[in-house]
Amino acid sequence: MRSLWRVCGVAGFVLVCAAGPAAADDGGFTIKDPRIKESSGLAASRAHPGVYWTHNDSGDGPYVYAVDARTGQTVARVTLEGVGRPRDVEAISIGPDGDLYVGDIGDNLDGSWSHVWIYRFHEPARLGDQTVRATQYTVQYADGPRNAEALMVHPKTGRLYIASKRESGGGLYEGPAKLSATGTNVFRRVGEVPWVTDGAFSPDGTKLALRGYFALAEYAWKGGAGDPLGDWHAVPGTPVQQQSESVTYTPDGSALMVGSEGAGSAVVRVPLKGDGAKSPSAGGSSTRSGGGVGEGNFLLGAMVLAGATVLGLGAKRMLRRRTG
Repeated sequence: MRSLWRVCGVAGFVLVCAAGPAAADDGGFTIKDPRIKESSGLAASRAHPGVYWTHNDSGDGPYVYAVDARTGQTVARVTLEGVGRPRDVEAISIGPDGDLYVGDIGDNLDGSWSHVWIYRFHEPARLGDQTVRATQYTVQYADGPRNAEALMVHPKTGRLYIASKRESGGGLYEGPAKLSATGTNVFRRVGEVPWVTDGAFSPDGTKLALRGYFALAEYAWKGGAGDPLGDWHAVPGTPVQQQSESVTYTPDGSALMVGSEGAGSAVVRVPLKGDGAKSPSAGGSSTRSGGGVGEGNFLLGAMVLAGATVLGLGAKRMLRRRTG
């Protein structure tokens, strides 16, 4: 089944989520800060309930923003000191130590840079505009440069993962057990993923949510040696947004918050209800099923739905903006 995801890319994501009910804007918010025009990542604050951290895509500088979900207003802009000028910031995640990790991991030319960076700083105890000292880590991939938009920190182990982004399917990369601020941190491929624009671990560390342009899926997290990804299921009710870029869990793990680029963009709450729609396999939930009639029907239906979605929603603009 994993190979099917690589073949149909977006189409597979569309099919499994199209059957879900429409999501209500229950607990979501609109980002009102005019400086935030390309929100490309989300992380739920641990120190400040109801606050979400975000950042712009390339071109903004070393800034992250804390947004109050009750009002949509920015309550802090944090300037990172001690790092170089960011190139293409695509993701943000928070670790079990209370540190925020910012992924300057985008590569619009799909593998043109020999290395990328991760910035790390402790979540401020007080909110308000401020400058903080950050640690910069140099990152390389064991199998060569690539584009990526998803950086995830496991909430129990503190280990970092990056999901690369390709239309035909990317890879899940695991960082070293401990990052080095002086050497190069090599991330090694440990699994296969579909077309991913962001990802997040559940607060208890048992699930990994991966988002694409059209939909969202949760994977069981196995960890350990070998492929850490287990069974997956779609998250019904995931909205199709103008430029679907970000996802994070609410602090209690009961919902996912999904965001988009664009001025005045909306962050929508998607409640999680049980196991959702199971992955289309013989066993009802395995990503590793073999081929056959069911898989063929899945691919055909996925392509039809993907085509209809693209035509109906004008998604050409999304796919044209950048390849990475």
